[in-house]
Amino acid sequence: MTARDITLSLRHMLDHAEEAVYLVRNKIRPDLDSDRLLNLSLVRLLEIVGEAANRIPPETRQQYPSIPWQQIIGLRNRLIHGYDAVDFDILWQIVTVDLPPLVNVLKRNPGLKF
Repeated sequence: MTARDITLSLRHMLDHAEEAVYLVRNKIRPDLDSDRLLNLSLVRLLEIVGEAANRIPPETRQQYPSIPWQQIIGLRNRLIHGYDAVDFDILWQIVTVDLPPLVNVLKRNPGLKF
């Protein structure tokens, strides 16, 4: 994988994580149950974040231990393979609590500038 490919995957992680966080602004947890487009959008955005993380080589991941690579990739796998059993409480928690710090790490880490 080239440095350009790594940069592109990191950019995808950031862009899609930011978009997921943006989609839930001014929303409350019950909105996720009543808004099919919102829940489909969030699932897809998180799948992409996880797929992009999976494309980052292990040696690059090791340089950034503050990013929970395995959890991000595991979430992607759970969403893809367990599409019929997505727990929206967990999804909401991830988007509202876990993604904002990931976005901050991706934006602030000098080694992740792109």
